[in-house]
Amino acid sequence: MTMFAEYIWARISECSLPRSSPGFLMKPSLQFRLSQHLTLTPQLQQSIRLLQLSTVELNQEIDRLLMENPALEREDHEGGEAEAAPHAASSATPASSEAPAERPADQPAASSDVDWSAELASNWRGGGDDEDNDRSLATPDTPTLRDHLRSQLTLTKLGERDRILVGLLIDALDEDGYLTQPLEEIVAMLSPEAEDREFLLGELSVALQQLQNLEPVGVGARSPGECLCLQMKALGKDAARDLALLIAEKHLELLASRDYTRLKSATGADDDALRAAQRLILALNPRPGAAFAKIEARYVIPDVIVKKSRNVWRASLNPEAMPRLRINRLYAELAAAARSGNALSSQLQEARWLIKNVQQRFDTILRVSQAIVDRQRHFLEHGEVAMRPLVLREIAETLSLHESTISRVTTQKYMATPRGTFELKYFFGSHVATDAGGSASSTAIRALIKQLVAAENTKTPLSDARIAQILGEQGIVVARRTIAKYRESLQIPPVNQRKAL
Repeated sequence: MTMFAEYIWARISECSLPRSSPGFLMKPSLQFRLSQHLTLTPQLQQSIRLLQLSTVELNQEIDRLLMENPALEREDHEGGEAEAAPHAASSATPASSEAPAERPADQPAASSDVDWSAELASNWRGGGDDEDNDRSLATPDTPTLRDHLRSQLTLTKLGERDRILVGLLIDALDEDGYLTQPLEEIVAMLSPEAEDREFLLGELSVALQQLQNLEPVGVGARSPGECLCLQMKALGKDAARDLALLIAEKHLELLASRDYTRLKSATGADDDALRAAQRLILALNPRPGAAFAKIEARYVIPDVIVKKSRNVWRASLNPEAMPRLRINRLYAELAAAARSGNALSSQLQEARWLIKNVQQRFDTILRVSQAIVDRQRHFLEHGEVAMRPLVLREIAETLSLHESTISRVTTQKYMATPRGTFELKYFFGSHVATDAGGSASSTAIRALIKQLVAAENTKTPLSDARIAQILGEQGIVVARRTIAKYRESLQIPPVNQRKAL
């Protein structure tokens, strides 16, 4: 941060004239003013910007700068193959090491076999610049729901017009396999004439029945109840299936709200029959098309890895997340030989700034991570119930940094621990007072709520007031509304929806 002093301030000011002056006269004047202000240098601006980027965003920014600045380059993994070769030789089996001794020296078969296996192993690891090498890491292409249904449609004995109508309904399905658009709207889009709509509606109804006969069972349903009914109609008839079919057709809302008293009076079934019907309904798939949906897996590269060494938890930087940069030696020599102040020297200085700022970014992340580990070591030992309250100010005061810097460091930065990979912000949370005068973390309270709900009797589940009372007996004073807020954040249903027969 550079400090400047403005020591001359010149301006044209208006002269104060007496009231008796007939006109207004202007004259120049010279004034002196001394002031100070703070300015962020480009290097500091880049350091702040890099600090708040995630690992993916940092690599994208570095790739952009590599394209713009020829004086900057990534470090090549020189010696990687040379180091891998002795390792492979040392890990070879005794049989393979003795085989060349038994083979004549003028026989080239051994070298050709080794070259072929090495090339095959290289292709399997995805080496080289060819895009086809990435196929070993790519997930196999799964057919979409529409492709799966159309492949079955081609095997049916339907007429050409019926196939077109069924294909039209296939295109109208959503990702879960439901037909959310009413048939009347589809008819209105296909036929502008009113006299043809009734006939076309009948054809679409028949086409919908043909669609509902395809796999997966339940596709083409217009509601969750209809989807469950289609699946149960495909099962064999028995008492549990008939009762479950009745519930899905007429009383599905009562089952969803766990209102077993009204459900028993509406169906006339006892507890055992309702329990069997409920198990059957829960075994069905309310989203038959979800199995064909393409789910994009998002992976997180941790910036810090935490391990326990000699009974002390230590944080270390993840080498896979750290970009390795260096100055291009040719450009450095050219810049040294050239005159100062040219464009090449400027690019060389920018490359040095970037390397220094990237290193400073990871050093700051490591310092903050170690400070977090030192305060949350009980979490690493015992889990969420041992999480202690922690705020940004506490870490900032310990490391002599500003809270905004701690906030930038803990955003989209991840820590790999034996208990999982967490964002650094996860270890910060509000606190709740205890009877002993201490404080409990909100994360620990959520973990206690989760444990209490998991161990409760499903016939008489715990209410929010009862959970608050149990926590109060343990010395943690929490209001019922706070319990409800924490329970909803954990996606735990209320007490009436957790009740079982």
